[in-house]
Amino acid sequence: MEYQLLFPFAHYWHWYLTVLAVVVVVLLVDLGLFSKKLEQISLRKAVGLSAIWIGLGLVAGLVFYYAATLELAHLPNGAELAKNAGLEYLSGFLVEKSLAVDNLFVFLVIFNHFGVPLKFQHRVLFYGIFGALFFRSIFIALGAVIFDFHFVEVIFGLFLAYTGYHVIKADHDEKIDPSQNKILQWLARKIPLSTEIKGKNFFVREGGKLVGTPLLLCLLFIEISDIVFAVDSVPAIFGLTKEPFIVFASNVFAILGLRALYFVLASAMQKFDYLKYSLGVVLIFVGAKMAFLDKLYHDTYHEKFPVSWSLGFIVFCFAMAFVPKRKNSEG
Repeated sequence: MEYQLLFPFAHYWHWYLTVLAVVVVVLLVDLGLFSKKLEQISLRKAVGLSAIWIGLGLVAGLVFYYAATLELAHLPNGAELAKNAGLEYLSGFLVEKSLAVDNLFVFLVIFNHFGVPLKFQHRVLFYGIFGALFFRSIFIALGAVIFDFHFVEVIFGLFLAYTGYHVIKADHDEKIDPSQNKILQWLARKIPLSTEIKGKNFFVREGGKLVGTPLLLCLLFIEISDIVFAVDSVPAIFGLTKEPFIVFASNVFAILGLRALYFVLASAMQKFDYLKYSLGVVLIFVGAKMAFLDKLYHDTYHEKFPVSWSLGFIVFCFAMAFVPKRKNSEG
């Protein structure tokens, strides 16, 4: 039986515009908070701002749940559908936020490689977040079409499960060398470049000629990374819900505030030893759910796989990610 969307774009386009309007406002606020002065953000300030942005995402989920309750009230099971929609948003928000955290570790390596001072990193991240929103919007639009076909769900489900296995097995201490990226090598041959960082500028004039700075290359590599990350994140959320609006909203609010969260991770990244294992297990679970678990459960019990089970498992996995690591007792 074909799934009927609860919030089709044709009838709920104004919800998308509302989310976009909120995004514009908060990004302008974010830009004002960070960019009036080029200064290194303290850990305390970064933690406080991260809590605010995460809180905003959770409040958005409550608003969505309330709106869904009103919109679906005319249906016999409207209250249950609204509850499931709210839980799907929360599950998607948690998964996308965790994927974003993992991506920030890659950004940290990129900044270290290009020698970008901490006080300039927030400017690159600001434009990088715009890129993430843009590319994920494209992938969400494509996913809303192609994930109607079950064989596509199976393919991407297996892909997510493999990605989760790779995340668990990968050596996160292995150095990433952006200079070996073929696209960046091509760009370096086409764009005149300066070898030195000249303040916050992406372009400067040298000898009357406009040239790019290392900040520009750093931004380009982050945008390339955004595309790669979208390939993982969008199928992951479609494994939890078939509603494009929920996919869109959870992605957007998970991305907001990543700049503040980056500075938290930059100061305390050594405390996240178990994150990759939790993230890997969640990706394997979502992949299995997308590939066969949903269909198997529906064929057996003639109903949708309980969203509360998915949310409970995801919360448990990420709670385990922050269990303090054991100190070496030697000596």
